[in-house]
Amino acid sequence: MKRLRNRVFVITGVMTVLMSCASDNDNYEPIPSQGILESRIIELYGSKEALIQPLSTDFNLIPNDPNNPITEAKVALGQMLFHETGIAMNPNIDESMQMYSCASCHHAKAGFQSGILQGIGEGGNGFGINGEGRFKNPLYAESDLDVQPIRTPTTLNVAYQDVMLWNGQFGGTGTNQGTEANWTVGTPKEHNNLGFEGVETQAIAGLDVHRMTIDQDFIQNSAYKDMFDEAFPNIAVPQRYSKLNAALAVAAYERILLPNQAPFQQWLNGNENALNEQEIDGALLFFDDAKCYSCHSGPALNGMDFYGLGMKDLAGDDVLTLIDAGTKRGRGGFTNNPEDDYKFKTPQLYNLKDVTFFGHGGSFQSIEAIIRYKNNAVSENQEVPSGQISPLFTPLNLTDEDIEAITAFLENALYDSNLQRYVPEELPTGNCFPNADPMSAQDMGCD
Repeated sequence: MKRLRNRVFVITGVMTVLMSCASDNDNYEPIPSQGILESRIIELYGSKEALIQPLSTDFNLIPNDPNNPITEAKVALGQMLFHETGIAMNPNIDESMQMYSCASCHHAKAGFQSGILQGIGEGGNGFGINGEGRFKNPLYAESDLDVQPIRTPTTLNVAYQDVMLWNGQFGGTGTNQGTEANWTVGTPKEHNNLGFEGVETQAIAGLDVHRMTIDQDFIQNSAYKDMFDEAFPNIAVPQRYSKLNAALAVAAYERILLPNQAPFQQWLNGNENALNEQEIDGALLFFDDAKCYSCHSGPALNGMDFYGLGMKDLAGDDVLTLIDAGTKRGRGGFTNNPEDDYKFKTPQLYNLKDVTFFGHGGSFQSIEAIIRYKNNAVSENQEVPSGQISPLFTPLNLTDEDIEAITAFLENALYDSNLQRYVPEELPTGNCFPNADPMSAQDMGCD
């Protein structure tokens, strides 16, 4: 931290002068390095505002798909459908009928990702306290389970992504321009041909992939009818209560899932007491010497580029499904371009404190562990050729103190403790959620 400490020394005198002008009754004690952090962010992005997330009700400021503008009515409908176990009507085994939802693998208590190594939709039992208690139903064969062969990405901050999943396979615009030959008919990727961005495309494909059904009779004979009517008033009634519109509502809801109450967001908005000194130091390292900003940028601290960092795929006795070669190839498994092999999309960094598995293969069990991995820059996956490792993956020479500061910034300053505001108090059906199997109902007090 030598360069950072020098910068702190330079402005200390300036801050002393400013502090001398403060009122005797002013309890604010500024941290000298805050000024350096602000200057560095302005140097990188032009202003602090460039990293500020809008309020979840400022629909015009949240990135929208032009073909699916966010409205209050869509968000309200999408919030319910996202958590609704009543639409889980296409299970492989009847025992799981209406027992799972989108939120089974993307719930608020785990930062809108899964609380276990591998999220389970159909074929899971239980929830625990934060989703850590979900396990495979012993009656299920692997072929009947609904699990993914890779860590479940979060739905937080998806508004800042134009393609979705670790390999970016969902999305018919932007980053995926030029990949049309890989939008294979008969697979979920064919939905890219509808021309929506990634959030919408994944929601459309996901309803089928995760065995959901939008049944017109179910909709028209429930409170959902009025919600569809309000969300899609310009769609003719015969087409209104459709899977497509349900998915577009879910996508609108997902786009407003912003951790905009995190301390770093508060600091960006002018609350100079929001971060402590260690978190400020960690932020300085993040946006400077540690070079984290090279890949993690913008309001979500994510990126739309794909990098090979040599991390392991899902592995071990707890893995519930075969990890296929295409999944291991990352972006290359989608594009079929060898240059893209073993590259994965840069994830967002908010609300990681409630997560216990990191990396696309969940091979790290703490934020600090993955920072140390990037600091040492030694590939852990021997299957990844050295030529596919990103040139940005080089030793950072951070000290233990530096690593602890960056960990504090990521773990605490980027943690919005009130994500429960995005969760409905109850569903129109009255069903238990995010899961409705008897053990989950007991865990969550639905009985």
